[in-house]
Amino acid sequence: MMLFVVISNLVMLIAFFFRLKTLPPQIPLFYSRPVGDAQIADWWLIFLIPVLMNVLYYINNLIYKKFFFENEFAYKIIYYFKIVLIVSFTLIYLRILFLIT
Repeated sequence: MMLFVVISNLVMLIAFFFRLKTLPPQIPLFYSRPVGDAQIADWWLIFLIPVLMNVLYYINNLIYKKFFFENEFAYKIIYYFKIVLIVSFTLIYLRILFLIT
């Protein structure tokens, strides 16, 4: 599973470097806020997405190892949650990056 996280981080990093030259100084990042200036953030804040993905992944691992180590059902739920977490955060990051450039 760790390989998926590394591959996801590499994909996001490579996509960022390919789009760096066309990246505007401010990007619409906070889509949960009202339309307008409230959604705008500096370009470097796009790295909140991969950082948050990695933090949630490691917290998920920590919770599993601390509370549900020998529970097979909990292992399956957490395993599939990690897959959804990695895929969704990577797709959200790539979608935002390719929409703004």
